[in-house]
Amino acid sequence: MDFYLIVVIVLFALAITDLIVGVSNDAVNFLNSAIGAKAANLNTLMMLTAVGIIIGAVFSGGMMEIARKGIFHPEHFYFDEIMFIFLAVMLTDIMLLDTFNSLGLPTSTTVSIVFELLGAAVGMSLIKINTNPDSLPLAEYINTSKAFAIVMGILLSVVVAFSIGAIVQYLSRLLFSFRYKSRMKYFGSLFGGIAITAITYFMLIKGVKSASFMTEDVKAWITNHSMLIIGASFAFWTIVIQILYALFKINILRMVVLIGTMALAMAFASNDLVNFIGVPLAGFDSYVHFTNSGAEDASSFLMTRLSQPVEAKTYMLVIAGIIMAITLWLSKKARNVVKTSVNLSRQDEGEERFGASGVARMLVGGSIRMSKLNHKILPSILQKTIDRQFEPDPETEKLPPDQKPAFDMLRASVNLLVASILIAIGTSLKLPLSTTYVTFMVAMGTSLSDRAWGRESAVYRITGVLSVILGWFITAFSAFTVAIIIVVILHFGGFVAVIIISLLAAYLIYKTFKKQKVKDTEAAKKAAIYKGERTFVETCRDNVSFNLSDMLDTYKVNMRALMAYDRKTLKKNTKRIEKISKESKNLKDELYKTIQKLDEEEVSSSVHYVQVLDYLREASHSLSYIGNPSLTHVENKHKELSKDQIKDLQKLVQAYRPIHEAAREMIMKGQFEAVEHVKEQLDYLTDVIAKLKKDQLKRIKKKKDSTKASVLFINLLQENKLLAISVINLLKSYRDFRQLQ
Repeated sequence: MDFYLIVVIVLFALAITDLIVGVSNDAVNFLNSAIGAKAANLNTLMMLTAVGIIIGAVFSGGMMEIARKGIFHPEHFYFDEIMFIFLAVMLTDIMLLDTFNSLGLPTSTTVSIVFELLGAAVGMSLIKINTNPDSLPLAEYINTSKAFAIVMGILLSVVVAFSIGAIVQYLSRLLFSFRYKSRMKYFGSLFGGIAITAITYFMLIKGVKSASFMTEDVKAWITNHSMLIIGASFAFWTIVIQILYALFKINILRMVVLIGTMALAMAFASNDLVNFIGVPLAGFDSYVHFTNSGAEDASSFLMTRLSQPVEAKTYMLVIAGIIMAITLWLSKKARNVVKTSVNLSRQDEGEERFGASGVARMLVGGSIRMSKLNHKILPSILQKTIDRQFEPDPETEKLPPDQKPAFDMLRASVNLLVASILIAIGTSLKLPLSTTYVTFMVAMGTSLSDRAWGRESAVYRITGVLSVILGWFITAFSAFTVAIIIVVILHFGGFVAVIIISLLAAYLIYKTFKKQKVKDTEAAKKAAIYKGERTFVETCRDNVSFNLSDMLDTYKVNMRALMAYDRKTLKKNTKRIEKISKESKNLKDELYKTIQKLDEEEVSSSVHYVQVLDYLREASHSLSYIGNPSLTHVENKHKELSKDQIKDLQKLVQAYRPIHEAAREMIMKGQFEAVEHVKEQLDYLTDVIAKLKKDQLKRIKKKKDSTKASVLFINLLQENKLLAISVINLLKSYRDFRQLQ
């Protein structure tokens, strides 16, 4: 089979994979507002967005210019060079987007494809320059202005979208407050008319306007009569909404959110489809042109053909749209990315995914000082009036945690309204605004204005936003660098390199898929109590027993690996210990939500449940203080434990293990008759530890053991005792907890 035909086949296989991976990331653009506000059930939202995606794909103009000549000048490259550039781009794109999806971070498919094309073209240009003294300078091969425009688009999107979103949301909240339902009868039709008009105009400018059936005359008419379209649309929608509200009491904001969600999905498919299939179609077109030309030497056939515009076939666009719609429905990673955006903008406090950073602390400190200054300047009456507008809706506050939306319909509507307006204006002015960046930053701006970033969560939320923004720049740098490396490998490695890197990409995607499956299973178990699948007691029992099982397993592995001086096993086991510690922390962080879920008769036992979690956390700390020093000792190449120390550690494990196993078994069975026997085992363990410590001190006196090994050994004895005490206290607290059920 022709080598370049194989490359084309690989490109199309990668295109399908890229569609699946890409839509998982860009789902955040159009789903976060509707999901966060619970505008409809998930199946309804998926059906709505799937229809929008398919329609958008059909309306797509198919003008794949960005892949053909937007970043580099194809007339200066030969056919073989072009094919390696395209293949490097697709391989890089899949691995990069899959990585971001696995991390749950939204990034821009436009930025990734642009900088992958730039990197691959630069890499191939450098090869040409280094191997051919008659080559053109690098600036003749590359269109650097496009990459610069994208970078400026990032900065512009971040600042403008965040600021406008914050301002509009603040004004909207002052007008409607959180108790907006009563005010909808007076201002709802005007707000809905403005919102849906903006969304309609957005669909024309960003979506349908690029459709292949749109003639130049129609496009010109839309451009020249923009104000007429806006005015007529506003009048039409305002009247229609008012009539529907008067007759059927429709939820105006839900209507805005659902229409906006479908509009964004449609525009996404219409415009961003190029990011996924533009490169493979350009590669296919290149291959067809080369074979039809009759040329035999791929390394001497210039690709001037790519300088000419070519439309994609409609059936290809439809197939791409269907694949994207199916992926959106089935992809767990898409929901993972959406979850990041929703969690960062949710109204309530709770478990925060991101930690704290110095920059975030500084920003929060500055905002607190500014807030205090405002309170001194503004009259107290005005402050109280403003504060009343931001008081939570009592009806919403009464909802159970699993039914409570992350934010209300008003904020979701503002998210879609502002994002639609900014993207439409940016497109009209030919500004390189990214859909991902605009929708994400608008959501962050509105959450700030809504006082969702309170004193308890602001540092973590800001750190999360900064992490996502940093990820956008990392996207550009990584895409550029990795594409250069891959195109060089492909050029010099040929067919073998194509196979190896393609298999590597497939392996990485498979590996992340397996990890995601494990995460989904754990998340399902964790969420069971909120869905009513298990009782509170069953959930507590399973959480505690699972953690105790993992603790005992990692404890035994740690001791065996330390005695064997096995660094690899210790390092792997330490990561498991960190995971256990994180899980125990998460259980404590979710305590507020768990107690809210309890029935009145179960509240009395919650005191003991809190104690159970406290002791579980203490046990995980002790386990960490056993695992981390063990790994540090081995990694720093300190002397191995002596034979006497190894024998003593074996005695320690034998004395401790029955305590842990008995505690876990009693918790699982709910039978606590043997608690007193476990206390006796603790006394025995304490005696063993005292004797082992005394023997170690004698060895230190005689200088039989090394200093570092002796310090580690004594530390292990102490932490083992604390671990046993925490486990027994946990057992007693769990017994008291069960007795009150």
